[in-house]
Amino acid sequence: MRMISRLAVILALLVSGCSLLPDVIDDSAGWSANKLYSAAKEAMADANYEQAVKLFEKLEARYPFGRYAQQAQIETAYAYYKVGDASSALAACDRFIKLHPNHPNIDYMYYLKGLVNFNDDLGLLSTISMQDVTERDQKAARESFAAFKELVAKYPDSKYAADATARMKYLVNALATSEVHVARYYMKRGAYLAAANRAQYSIKTYPDAPSNEEALFIVVKAYDEMGMKDLRDDAERVMRKNFPKSVYFERGLNRVEPWWKLW
Repeated sequence: MRMISRLAVILALLVSGCSLLPDVIDDSAGWSANKLYSAAKEAMADANYEQAVKLFEKLEARYPFGRYAQQAQIETAYAYYKVGDASSALAACDRFIKLHPNHPNIDYMYYLKGLVNFNDDLGLLSTISMQDVTERDQKAARESFAAFKELVAKYPDSKYAADATARMKYLVNALATSEVHVARYYMKRGAYLAAANRAQYSIKTYPDAPSNEEALFIVVKAYDEMGMKDLRDDAERVMRKNFPKSVYFERGLNRVEPWWKLW
């Protein structure tokens, strides 16, 4: 009997404890949309982005048709971005763009989408010399460019258009530089045809990039190494026309020193 009584007491305590759990787990139960939004914004101001995401998601779930719901979706995307969760931030941006294509702040969501990918790939592009160039993925940079391009094309008067344009220019230069580094990688390993093809791809894809000077030089040297003199001479003529004062004319095209010492 004593054992049964003890079990009954324990069970009663567990039941009463369970009844208290909702208040312990979620102290925002019963909050109004305004209170949830204010608390989430306060968390954002304190850089407590994880808490902000939780509150914004509760707000949207509890008040999906209220005046705060759409703003909560925008804020959630930004909070994910700030906390470093790129995949969730991009998903939130895409969801908002799909659900609210005519929203007054839709341009911001395109900008944020570009910004997420821009910062996600910037570390890779800025540390190019520390990593094998064949291992880098340029997908984020290309997707960032696409988002910024769509923003500028659809909303040329947006307050974010100028910054998006500047970032697009950076991305073009960075992507072109990455291609040239790959071509250089092939050159150093004696894969001359692959080097020439990669350098030519960079020149055609990014015609105004500063790295095209080196790309043309790689084409010249690759053809020279392969004994393709006519193609080498054609490439050299193009290079002399476009970069008449190129430093490579003194360091490399006179063939005084080996090409591998130029890098």
